[in-house]
Amino acid sequence: MKDERGLYYHPSAGDTSSRVYVRRGPDGEVEFRLWQADHTEVWENHPWVNLAILRSVAGYYRQERARDVDPLQLYDLAVARMLLREEEA
Repeated sequence: MKDERGLYYHPSAGDTSSRVYVRRGPDGEVEFRLWQADHTEVWENHPWVNLAILRSVAGYYRQERARDVDPLQLYDLAVARMLLREEEA
């Protein structure tokens, strides 16, 4: 899907209040950026990031929060690549 912010997918089936936007960064890597209807500050305060950075931050998040939740479940590289391929075709 696409809107004024760019290409996106919904990370949780049936939940349209969250979107993960995808783009190709300057070095060609896939980059992600989260938008949430209930927390628009997430979009405003967090830049585009690649999967390596997300993995690093996710480890810190789990360690600091002692949660069983894996924030990486939001970021799907296969879906992102498919959206980008379709857009670039």
